[in-house]
Amino acid sequence: MKKTPLAAALLLSSLSPIEVNAENLDLYVDKNTRQIYSEPGPDRVKLGTFKQVEDKVQLPPPPPAPAPATVASPQPKTPSDKKWFEKLSLRGYTQIRLDEPLSGDSQELRAPGDRFIGDNQSLGIRRARVVLSGDVSDHVSIYLQPDFASTPSGSSTGNFAQLRDIYADLYFDKDREYRVRVGQSKVPYGWENMQSSQNRLTLDRADALNSAVRDERDLGAFFYYTPKAVGERYRHLIRDGLKGSGDYGMFGLGVYNGQGANRAEGNDSFHTVAHATYPFEFANGQIVELGVDAYTGYFKIGTGSITVDGSSFTPATDARQHGFKDQRVAAHFIVYPQPFGLQGEWTVGRGPELDIDAQEVRVRSLSGGYLQAMYKLDTKEHGVFFPYIKGQTYDGASKFDTNAPKMKVDEVEAGIEWQIRPELELVAAYAHMERTNVGSAPYNVVDGDLLRFQLQINY
Repeated sequence: MKKTPLAAALLLSSLSPIEVNAENLDLYVDKNTRQIYSEPGPDRVKLGTFKQVEDKVQLPPPPPAPAPATVASPQPKTPSDKKWFEKLSLRGYTQIRLDEPLSGDSQELRAPGDRFIGDNQSLGIRRARVVLSGDVSDHVSIYLQPDFASTPSGSSTGNFAQLRDIYADLYFDKDREYRVRVGQSKVPYGWENMQSSQNRLTLDRADALNSAVRDERDLGAFFYYTPKAVGERYRHLIRDGLKGSGDYGMFGLGVYNGQGANRAEGNDSFHTVAHATYPFEFANGQIVELGVDAYTGYFKIGTGSITVDGSSFTPATDARQHGFKDQRVAAHFIVYPQPFGLQGEWTVGRGPELDIDAQEVRVRSLSGGYLQAMYKLDTKEHGVFFPYIKGQTYDGASKFDTNAPKMKVDEVEAGIEWQIRPELELVAAYAHMERTNVGSAPYNVVDGDLLRFQLQINY
């Protein structure tokens, strides 16, 4: 029989423990039965001497149990992964206005900034605006704002949809310090004109500054430069509810048609505007802004028949093809309410104005402005309160009204804004007004007192 390690191993596994534990083992095989023995005997043939060898075989560890199957959660998209339409945002606000006459000739009062002042008035929708804005790319952003509470001139029906803003900002650098704004947008003249009515504390803008640009907007192109640090300061003023005006550049320069928003150009001459302002920040965190604005151009007025003392006439305009010289300069300062605030603007200039005695429209000087004090009171339980008082004056023309009548304004308004929640604001104010009714001849000055309310819903 052939001796092999395998045969020996099989044999060892069949022996008793005593036999297996022997150091050397002689094995014999019976020639007849072929059985194997550990001792010699008749008909047994010695196979050989064997030594037990123990091999420790280590089996590999069992494979780890497979982890339970999981569904991978979608990773949020980075700005660069988003489609341009995914970067757009939608927001807006609505204002409900009520003006209640108190005394004097308040039923006869008329104000360009609030069509709900006067007789036969009740609740009205002052604003109903929706803003769609966002980045198309790293170098282009868009802004679209319609108003659903407009009333065309001479119409007794309100709440028409009308375009307010539609423009694109074209950026030249990655930090967005340099840009050109093209389209219909606010003309950078007058700080309060730039401030959104959603953020403005008082119910209306001051007439001296607001009479410069109809609806504060026009179609044009404006270059703005805002250093990165200054831009962050403007965002801070809006974000912290300090009644900021937004970012219209530390410096701005542009051209625009000059006839006002949603009006066709009246001549072949652009208006030119320049704007410079800077928000200084002091060591205690107080921000104070100072700036100047100026514009020049030619404005074409509309004329119509006037009846004064029983005599009717249409004012002469010297058949001026390009319109009348229209020039103004303004200065502003704002001590932001932290918590006390002070704000003021003043403008001087010249422009078209009706001379009733001469029965013609001439270029005449104008001036006016306002001063406003305010206080920001934060409470945890009841929201934010903004008491304020504002006085304004203006002696100049209302160039957007037919015949550009002379406008006299002396007004004081005191009130309080209550920011009940971020989405809900209520304003209550008392106003004493002395102002010209520029809507119809003979353009009388009316004196009266009003109690005014406005509810604003932000969304």
